[in-house]
Amino acid sequence: MPRKKAFYTISVVAEMYGIHPQTLRMYERQGLLKPSRSEGNTRLYTDSDLDRLDVITNLTRELGVNLAGVEVVLNMRDKMEAMQHEVDQLLEFVRQHLGVEGDLLTERFRNALVKVPPSKIVQVRRRKVREISD
Repeated sequence: MPRKKAFYTISVVAEMYGIHPQTLRMYERQGLLKPSRSEGNTRLYTDSDLDRLDVITNLTRELGVNLAGVEVVLNMRDKMEAMQHEVDQLLEFVRQHLGVEGDLLTERFRNALVKVPPSKIVQVRRRKVREISD
């Protein structure tokens, strides 16, 4: 059975993160967050929005990055994820159409003229900020 997608209102998210709802609205105006809207125009935050908010709060609170810096970091992060997806698609294409499997592919890269270390994007996991009781 497919899981239902969880949505959180602005007041719930603000309480979870200990920030004012106006701060969330400002993040949206700046383009840092893009929550969906209900038919009644209520902001609805998804788990992926909360993951993004984790990054924003970590950058601003713990690292002292201003909002312009946060925007640059998030844009770079989005581009890196898109590039990683393209590389994964290319490797899958090579494996399927050229019959090159993992070990052989790794060996070919190891003997390449320009050695580039393999890399993966590090995904920041959302941590529980504070328990909320009803």
